[in-house]
Amino acid sequence: MSDIEFTGTDGTNTVHGRRSPRWTLLTIALFIGLFYAYDVWEAIGNLVGLNLQAQSLDTQLSGFGWAVLIFAVLLPVLVYALAYWLGRNRAFGAQALTLLVGLCTVAALSLDIATMFGLGRLII
Repeated sequence: MSDIEFTGTDGTNTVHGRRSPRWTLLTIALFIGLFYAYDVWEAIGNLVGLNLQAQSLDTQLSGFGWAVLIFAVLLPVLVYALAYWLGRNRAFGAQALTLLVGLCTVAALSLDIATMFGLGRLII
C-alpha cells in the first residue's frame, strides 16, 4: 500500500502510513517465539544431559562448562527480547524479518558453542 500524503494548513506535507493491526504483530511474534522456545528447550536438554553424562563418568561440569551451558539457555531469550524490541513499531514484514534474523543468529551461535566447546572442555 502506498502512503497517503496530506497537506497541512501551514503548507507542509505530512505522510501518514497505515499501521499493521496489533493482533497480527503479536501473532507473528508468538509464532516465531515458538522456535525460540524450542532453542531454549534444547539448551536446557543440553545442560541436563551433559550434567548427567559427566556424572556417569564420575566427574562434574567445570565452572566454564556451567557458564557456557547457562549462556546457551539465556541466549535465545535475550535475542528474542532484543529482536521484538527492535521490530515492535514496524510493519509486520519487517518485524517478522527482524525476529527471523535473530533466530538465525541464535542458531549460528548455538552451533558455534557446540563445536568450539566439546564435552572435553566442559567437564573437569
